[in-house]
Amino acid sequence: MHWAVYKKGFKAFLQLEKSLSDHSVEAYLRDIDKLSAYLVTQDIAIAPEEVTLDHLQSFIQCIGALDMAPTSQARIISGIKSFFKYCVLEQICSHNPTTLLPSPKTRRKLPDVLSFEEIETLIGHIDLSKPEGGRNKAILETMYSSGLRVTEAINLKISCLYLDIGYIRVIGKGDKERLVPIGSDAIKYIKIYKDTIRVHQTPAKDCEDILFLNNRGKGLSRVMIFYIIKDLIQKSGIKKSISPHSFRHSFATHLVEGGADLRAVQEMLGHESITTTEIYTHLNREFLRDTLDRFHPAFQKK
Repeated sequence: MHWAVYKKGFKAFLQLEKSLSDHSVEAYLRDIDKLSAYLVTQDIAIAPEEVTLDHLQSFIQCIGALDMAPTSQARIISGIKSFFKYCVLEQICSHNPTTLLPSPKTRRKLPDVLSFEEIETLIGHIDLSKPEGGRNKAILETMYSSGLRVTEAINLKISCLYLDIGYIRVIGKGDKERLVPIGSDAIKYIKIYKDTIRVHQTPAKDCEDILFLNNRGKGLSRVMIFYIIKDLIQKSGIKKSISPHSFRHSFATHLVEGGADLRAVQEMLGHESITTTEIYTHLNREFLRDTLDRFHPAFQKK
């Protein structure tokens, strides 16, 4: 049974209903290709509505035998589960064969969290005597102030700034938009950069509305943000494994440790599911110890 027609419908569903990027859509379709190719190798000529849990379990055993990393296996299973949810939704299948299909347990490594003082130290090592220094300060202040992803920061548009009311409009994953509050320091340094540095640049074609520009008038790349932060880590002497995502993670962690509502953090981070937000809400041991010392009677000093 040729699965091309089902893939075509699934692709349209992912693009139109889920608003996923082309990269994500192709990843999902590759997962379905792996399953259909496996069925062909086993001489199992069936359509999606005929697939059973036994078929899927045999497929999982097959990819597991390839010494594939648990994260890669989980990625494939996730794609297949999404496909069959679509099939049920479109009444292609009367039931979902993936309901009882387990995913391999994966250990998600969290990035190091920077304390507020460390973030101040890091930003304090920016050389403001150079034009790019003012830009870099504005970028990092914005990333920490609003918990932006790297891609969201480098694609931030001037037309999406509502600094007079303390908000920015962010275009996140799947081109989904959200309004995010922005702190006073970030507002201050965005204005300084925009009014005293960027104003002297000539934006490249189609980059007129991009806020943060490189010296050629084009938007910054993700790699450039990595280099900027790597350089500051070396200068500051901070001994942690830091990436641009550490600013987003620190933003969420500091909010939760300060008592912020998890739903509010979810909204600001742009997470579709609250379970994703919970990944960012681990509390460091020092904070847990302080909480026990303050509130648990067995830990309070007599």
